[in-house]
Amino acid sequence: MERLHIIHRILIPITVLVISCANNKSITMEQSKTIEETKDYIGMWVTKDGYIRHELLPNNRYDEARGNRKSAYQGSYKVTGNHIDYKDDTGFTADGEFKDGILYHAGMILYKEKN
Repeated sequence: MERLHIIHRILIPITVLVISCANNKSITMEQSKTIEETKDYIGMWVTKDGYIRHELLPNNRYDEARGNRKSAYQGSYKVTGNHIDYKDDTGFTADGEFKDGILYHAGMILYKEKN
């Protein structure tokens, strides 16, 4: 009986620790998802002054407005991890990176517009 009591005193805390670690790992994995996985890139991205606006559509197309000029550039995009590659309809290419909810693209900083 004493042996069983010792085993329970050791086994139960170890089991709780393992379950706790497993739960923390899943939380950490959730937090480290790329923007490609979360699809949080879909929507309107704007420069601080609002002059440049990139609308990233769910069908992997984008529409860029500049100032009063709506649809100044249109094309396709592909998100891989936290990286974005653009190709406009004339064949011009560019890229960018998403970091901490901000899009860094061609020397510009764009912020996602809240709905």
